This record gives sequence, C-alpha cells and structure tokens, in this order.
Amino acid sequence: MVDHLANTEINSQRIAAVENCFGASGQPLALPGRVLLGEGILTKECRKKPKPRIFFLFNDILVYGSIIINKRKYNSQHIIPLEDVTLETLPDTLQMKNRWMIKTSKKSFVVSAASLTERKEWISHLEECIKHLLTKTGRQPCREHAAPWIPDKATDICMRCTHTKFSTLTRRHHCRKCGFVVCADCSRRRFLMPRLSPKPLRVCNLCYRQLLAEKEEEVEAEAGQRQAEPIRSAAQGYEPSSGDESDKSDDEKAEQWPADTEFYTSEVSWSSFHS
Repeated sequence: MVDHLANTEINSQRIAAVENCFGASGQPLALPGRVLLGEGILTKECRKKPKPRIFFLFNDILVYGSIIINKRKYNSQHIIPLEDVTLETLPDTLQMKNRWMIKTSKKSFVVSAASLTERKEWISHLEECIKHLLTKTGRQPCREHAAPWIPDKATDICMRCTHTKFSTLTRRHHCRKCGFVVCADCSRRRFLMPRLSPKPLRVCNLCYRQLLAEKEEEVEAEAGQRQAEPIRSAAQGYEPSSGDESDKSDDEKAEQWPADTEFYTSEVSWSSFHS
C-alpha cells in the first residue's frame, strides 16, 4: 500500500489537508516517500483526565494533536518517529476499554480506541510500519522508554512519603523518571536526563538517589578505563586477568501502579485507514 500511494496526487492532497488543519502552529509534513496511511480519534490519558486526540499514521511517523474543530482545525502538534515506538497492550478497566500504551524514549502514554477492532487495526498497522522501518535502517528496537505519568486523580496522597495529602494549596507534581505523583518535599531535586530533555528535570528523592548512584558508577568506570589504557599499551601481548573484570550493576527495581486501577473512559468516534 505504501509503494502504491507514494508520490501520488491523492497522497499529496491528504498530507496537505493535514498540514492545513494544523495551520501555522504545525510543522510541514510532506516529504518524498512519506505516505499518510490512516487517521482517527483516540482517547489519550492526560494528567488531569482522558481527552480525545486526533492521530495520523504515516509510514515513518505518528502525528497527534488537540481537536479544536474536527477535520478542520487542530493544534498542539506532536510528531513521533515510528523507529522509536514500542507498543504494549493493556487490560481493560471498568471505565476505559481497548487500551494500549505507546512507549518512546522521550514520552510514553496510554490511549484507547472506541472498539476492539479499531485497537487491533491501529496496533497492526503501527507494528507493520515499525518493522519495515527497523528492517530498512538496520536499527534495533528501542529498549529504554520514558515512564508514563500516573494520572492526578489516581491518588490523594504523595506516592513516595504516603502521608502528604494533596489539596488546593498542596500541589501534585510528577517525577520525570518514574512518573509517580509526588509532593513538593519529595521532588525538590532536579537531574539532567539528556534522553528526555536538555534541561534538568524534576525527579522524586528515590529516583534522584538512584540516578546519582548510576552516574557515580559511570564516572568511576570511565576513570578506571583511563587508568588501564597506559597499562595495556605497556604490556602488549598479555591477556588481562579474568579475576579483575566486573561489569555487574544493581538491577533497578521498577515500581508499577496496579493495572486494575480504574482511570479511564472512552466514548470517541473512529475514522479509518486509507487504502
């Protein structure tokens, strides 16, 4: 289908229509060989509550944005390279059905379709595009993903100290490392995570200690390598002693919010995939 639609007038018109809907706030989307494969409305879990978002699937990127006037005006355009995407099917809750998670190195979030068939179609087309791109580029699937943010309404107390109650005056914050909802006292630290942002980001105290320990281990390992280089060059022909090698590191204990927590709702319409 991609080869059939590439560089055709109908494909160019469809992409131009999407660009026009985003207006000056959106980035240009037309590129040689890029094909618009499908579009539809999905419910995206946001920090405050689930909201409908328009999604456009191209053969190399996934684009989504906020709906101002359906099929006429969108804003807050986000572009995700499909090479960076990993999908995870999630169980239904009482409030939200047909859920799955879109995971990337910079941002991960939960979406839901209006029906099981629509979810299957989205996942099937996404996986096909991702597989084709990875085969074409020779890249390996992304292994590191940003943690999805726990919705604000999931808890009334800090998920770290477990005693601070949130209120109008006591704000909720999110750790950018684990995604937990935390109070200000439990998230005063900032840490530079280049994979997520060029600026230091808010993290909870536990994640800060873990990140700091990992950074110190990296610095020590680099220092050890620099010290070993002159020794290896001065003793060429000798094999290093296996008793001095150590690549062990502590496994990071991932904390997960219970899968059966009822966070979501879904009453949205569906467009279709292009053919």
